Amino acid sequence: MLMFENVTLVKAANLYFNGKVTSRTVLFADGEKKTLGIMMPGEYEFGTEAKERMEILSGELEVLLPDTTKWKTVVGGEEFEVPASSKFGIKVKSVTDYCCSYIS
Repeated sequence: MLMFENVTLVKAANLYFNGKVTSRTVLFADGEKKTLGIMMPGEYEFGTEAKERMEILSGELEVLLPDTTKWKTVVGGEEFEVPASSKFGIKVKSVTDYCCSYIS
Protein backbone atom coordinates (compact mmCIF):
# COMPACT_ATOMS: atom_id res chain seq x y z
CA MET A 1 0.00 0.00 0.00
CA LEU A 2 1.57 3.27 -1.12
CA MET A 3 -0.90 5.60 0.63
CA PHE A 4 -3.44 5.69 3.39
CA GLU A 5 -6.85 7.24 2.76
CA ASN A 6 -9.44 8.64 5.17
CA VAL A 7 -7.12 8.79 8.16
CA THR A 8 -6.35 11.21 10.97
CA LEU A 9 -2.74 12.34 11.30
CA VAL A 10 -1.48 13.55 14.68
CA LYS A 11 0.50 16.74 14.00
CA ALA A 12 2.99 16.46 16.85
CA ALA A 13 6.03 14.31 16.12
CA ASN A 14 7.19 11.52 18.40
CA LEU A 15 10.90 12.20 19.06
CA TYR A 16 13.30 9.62 20.46
CA PHE A 17 17.05 9.51 21.09
CA ASN A 18 17.58 13.28 20.78
CA GLY A 19 15.62 13.42 17.51
CA LYS A 20 17.58 10.64 15.78
CA VAL A 21 14.37 8.60 15.56
CA THR A 22 11.11 10.37 14.72
CA SER A 23 7.61 9.29 13.82
CA ARG A 24 4.08 10.58 13.20
CA THR A 25 0.96 8.76 14.34
CA VAL A 26 -1.71 7.77 11.81
CA LEU A 27 -5.16 6.81 13.15
CA PHE A 28 -7.69 4.84 11.09
CA ALA A 29 -11.50 4.97 11.38
CA ASP A 30 -11.59 1.33 12.55
CA GLY A 31 -9.27 2.11 15.48
CA GLU A 32 -6.09 0.82 13.85
CA LYS A 33 -2.93 2.81 14.64
CA LYS A 34 0.33 3.07 12.72
CA THR A 35 3.37 5.29 12.91
CA LEU A 36 5.48 6.50 9.99
CA GLY A 37 9.02 7.50 10.76
CA ILE A 38 12.69 7.96 10.02
CA MET A 39 15.66 6.50 11.90
CA MET A 40 19.13 7.99 11.55
CA PRO A 41 22.21 5.74 11.75
CA GLY A 42 22.96 4.60 15.30
CA GLU A 43 22.17 1.94 17.90
CA TYR A 44 18.86 1.99 19.78
CA GLU A 45 16.80 -0.13 22.16
CA PHE A 46 13.01 0.03 22.04
CA GLY A 47 10.29 -1.38 24.27
CA THR A 48 6.86 -2.49 23.12
CA GLU A 49 3.46 -2.48 24.76
CA ALA A 50 1.48 -4.01 21.88
CA LYS A 51 2.74 -6.49 19.28
CA GLU A 52 4.39 -4.53 16.44
CA ARG A 53 5.07 -5.12 12.76
CA MET A 54 7.93 -3.00 11.45
CA GLU A 55 7.89 -2.55 7.68
CA ILE A 56 11.15 -1.11 6.38
CA LEU A 57 10.33 1.12 3.40
CA SER A 58 13.93 2.07 2.60
CA GLY A 59 17.30 1.87 4.29
CA GLU A 60 19.12 -0.89 6.14
CA LEU A 61 19.30 -1.99 9.76
CA GLU A 62 20.07 -4.95 11.95
CA VAL A 63 17.57 -6.06 14.57
CA LEU A 64 18.07 -8.19 17.68
CA LEU A 65 14.67 -9.64 18.50
CA PRO A 66 13.66 -10.87 21.97
CA ASP A 67 14.85 -14.37 22.86
CA THR A 68 17.43 -14.37 20.06
CA THR A 69 21.20 -13.97 20.09
CA LYS A 70 21.88 -13.19 16.42
CA TRP A 71 21.36 -9.85 14.74
CA LYS A 72 19.24 -10.06 11.58
CA THR A 73 19.76 -7.69 8.63
CA VAL A 74 16.57 -6.03 7.34
CA VAL A 75 16.47 -3.82 4.22
CA GLY A 76 13.86 -1.79 2.37
CA GLY A 77 10.94 -3.99 1.30
CA GLU A 78 11.29 -6.34 4.28
CA GLU A 79 9.56 -6.44 7.66
CA PHE A 80 9.79 -8.04 11.09
CA GLU A 81 7.48 -8.51 14.08
CA VAL A 82 8.13 -7.87 17.76
CA PRO A 83 6.03 -9.45 20.54
CA ALA A 84 4.05 -7.33 23.00
CA SER A 85 5.72 -6.32 26.27
CA SER A 86 9.26 -6.86 25.06
CA LYS A 87 12.48 -5.04 24.18
CA PHE A 88 14.49 -5.20 20.98
CA GLY A 89 17.72 -3.70 19.69
CA ILE A 90 18.28 -1.93 16.38
CA LYS A 91 21.53 -0.93 14.65
CA VAL A 92 20.58 1.47 11.85
CA LYS A 93 23.17 1.27 9.05
CA SER A 94 21.70 3.95 6.74
CA VAL A 95 18.85 6.44 7.03
CA THR A 96 15.78 4.20 7.34
CA ASP A 97 12.16 5.01 6.47
CA TYR A 98 9.66 2.78 8.29
CA CYS A 99 6.00 2.07 8.99
CA CYS A 100 5.11 0.51 12.34
CA SER A 101 1.75 -1.25 12.77
CA TYR A 102 0.39 -1.96 16.24
CA ILE A 103 -1.33 -5.34 16.37
CA SER A 104 -3.95 -6.05 19.03
